[in-house]
This record gives sequence, structure tokens and C-alpha cells, in this order.
Amino acid sequence: MSLDLAITGLGLVTPLGVGREAVFEGLREPDAATQEAFRGPSSVLEAYDRAHVAEVWGWDPREHLGARGHRSLDRMTQFMIAAARQTLGDAGLARDGALTVYDGDRVGLCTATAYGSLDAISELSRVAELEDPRYINPTRFPNTVANAAAGYVAIWEGLRGPNTTMIDGHCGALDCVLNAATHLRLGRADALLVGGAEVLSEPLYVALAKLGLLRDAHEPERGLCLGEGACYLAVERADAAAARGARVLGKLSGYGSAFEPPARESRLVEASPDAVSRAVRDALDEAGLAPRDVDAVASSHADLPALDDAELAGLRDVFGDDVRVAAPKQVFGETFGAAGALGLAAGLAWLAGCPVAPLVGGGRDVAGERPPRVVVATTVGFYGNASAVALTAA
Repeated sequence: MSLDLAITGLGLVTPLGVGREAVFEGLREPDAATQEAFRGPSSVLEAYDRAHVAEVWGWDPREHLGARGHRSLDRMTQFMIAAARQTLGDAGLARDGALTVYDGDRVGLCTATAYGSLDAISELSRVAELEDPRYINPTRFPNTVANAAAGYVAIWEGLRGPNTTMIDGHCGALDCVLNAATHLRLGRADALLVGGAEVLSEPLYVALAKLGLLRDAHEPERGLCLGEGACYLAVERADAAAARGARVLGKLSGYGSAFEPPARESRLVEASPDAVSRAVRDALDEAGLAPRDVDAVASSHADLPALDDAELAGLRDVFGDDVRVAAPKQVFGETFGAAGALGLAAGLAWLAGCPVAPLVGGGRDVAGERPPRVVVATTVGFYGNASAVALTAA
């Protein structure tokens, strides 16, 4: 049985801008969008002059959250509130800061993050170690809890429905789709914000650099390029969206996930073509689609061969070489828990007429060709896990 979930709104905080219209406009010129996203140097990682990252440039919370009440909120929480506010407005679920369609008890959120507010955690840890625990700001301590950011979103936007935070690495945002589908099918909510968020932080940058996973001057063509941002999709049952006359951006039609353990326990980064293939086939089966129905793939390709080669092999097993495979991470950077949500956002942009790009496999994108009707978004984790979601045009 197909998921048959309608996407009625989209909110984004990205290096390309804030909001659906700004980001879609940027994605109409993929090469320029990549240059904009990685324009640097980073203000978050200013101590690392070789950092090649996609930052939310010039972020000022006052522009999106108002003048008051956010001083104690960390960067990720600010991103999430702004993205949630954009999503509710874009879906027509809220106006002037108040819900207008469903009661607050019937609207919730499913949020993914891999590392959470790591910048806030390291900030308070430094105060405790270098000064004294007595000097820790108690208003900032809640930021160290993994699901606190989603809690703040609910408080700010009046969302009293189910509120879950998914922490399972790269696959989190796509796995939130299953979580949301469960709540909606069981009648626990009428609408859910589904997505993820991640922020740049010095501890994460240093850790990945020590593992040799980041792109630098010695490996200018290989390695992860970190990114940050937040993305939410407003998701409702298709019949409920139709009943209220909502504009539908696209539909979540199928979900799949799979896991294959690393061949050796000592491997820190491992991916399996079999897991990718199984996840995609399961998503297509649930959606009632055949591989030939798929026009494009929003892949997890991030210039990390240990993962990319396995993913492309798994996709080739399902689709052959004809389906266009693109890499949203080349525009948004590696955003871990948020990557699946940004992949779905890129898919929605393609459904709306933006070019399927940057391409890393399969067929080529031809100017004037009809927009895709079916997109599959994939995510591949460090530890053998893979997830996929089938996205179809309204």
C-alpha cells in the first residue's frame, strides 16, 4: 500500500537562502548555486582557513524570529524554528504566527539530526573545564539535550502533537518519513513537519579531519565538504490535503530501508550496494512503481569513494545506467541528519522545473526536457545502513 502522503509546504534555511522560493531560485542555476554555497571563508570555522564548507551565510536570527526571546537558543535551534515557521506558512497551516487549519494538538514534528547541538555542548564543556562549572549559563544548558531543539520549535510554533527526534546518522531525515506515516495512519496527528537539521561546529570538523574524511588542499577533488542548515516538509494524508483544498508540491509514495554489516569490524566507514538496492526496491514496491518509472535520483553522493561507489553500484543494480543520478550535497554540503530532507527538497525543485543537477551518474539532463514525475531520494550511512523514499509529482 502506497504511503500516499501529500507534501503541502516546504521550509528551508540553507547557504542559498531562507525559504522555498529563494532556494528553488538558486537551484535553477546549479553551478552558480554551488559557488554561492561554498563562497567562504567560514565565520563559524574561522580558525581553519582551509575549511571548504557550505555555511548559512550572514545568519541573523532577528530577521526570522523577531527581536526578542532567542538569545539563549543555539544556532541549530534557531535554524529549525525559522524553517518550521516557513513550512507552516508555505503550507497554509499558519498565518501571523498562529495555526489556522488544525488545532495545535493535531500538528507535530519528526526531526532528524546526527550530531545535534554539538557547538552548544562543546561551549559549555569548555566553560566547565577551563573556568568552573559555576559559570555555565543555565539558560543555555537545555541546548545540550538532543531533542531540546525540536522541543523549542514546538513551543515557539504552538505544536502540541507528536514530537520525535531521530538520531541515526545520514539516514535520519528519510527515516522520519516512516515515523510520520505511522503517526498519520494511526490518527495521532493531522499534519507533521518532517525533516532535519545540522550545524557546522569545530569539534565535528576536527574529528572528521583526523579521520581523513574531509576535503583539503592535499585532496582537492575527494572528501566531504561540510554543510549546515535545516529543512522541514509539511506532510498530511492526501485525502485530508485534498479536503481542505491545499496546494500539493509532491507526494511521498514509498519508503524503504536496509542494512548490511561491514565486512570487517575495524572499518569505520562502510557501505553496501546490496543495502542500497534493497532499500530502493522496497520504496518502489510500496509506491507501486517499477524502476522504469523513475526519472531521477537525489543521491547521497558526497565525494567520499567508500560510500559513493557502493551507492552508485546499488543504484545501477536497480536502474541500470539510464536514470539521472544527481548529488544535492554538492550544493548544500554534507549535512548528515538533514541530508535526506534536503534531497527531498531538491527533488521537489526538480518536479517544479529546476534542472536535475549536479549529475554524477546515469543519463544527462537535456535543456527543455519535461520535468521528472518520479524521483527517488537515497541516503547512505557510515555503518552499512541505507534508506530511500519515492517522491512523485502531485
